[in-house]
Amino acid sequence: MTARTDTQGSVTTVYKVTGMSCGHCEGSVSAELTRLPGVTSVRAVAATGEVTVVSEAPLDEEAVRAAVDEAGFELAGRA
Repeated sequence: MTARTDTQGSVTTVYKVTGMSCGHCEGSVSAELTRLPGVTSVRAVAATGEVTVVSEAPLDEEAVRAAVDEAGFELAGRA
C-alpha cells in the first residue's frame, strides 16, 4: 500500500485498478476520481493498472472504490 504526505501537505496515493486497457479507460477513471472532494490530480496508466491520486487529505477508500466502479472498473486496492 502506498500513501505518502508530501511537503506541501498533499497526500499521494497509488491504487491498482483492474480492467483498464486504453487511453479512454484512463480518462474515464481520471474523470470520476477528479470529482471527489479534495482531489487535485489524477494520473491513470492502463499498461500498469496504476492510478496515482494527489489529494488535500487522505481519501475514503470506499469513495474511491465507488468512483472507480462508476467509471466501469474495479478497485483492487492500493499499490
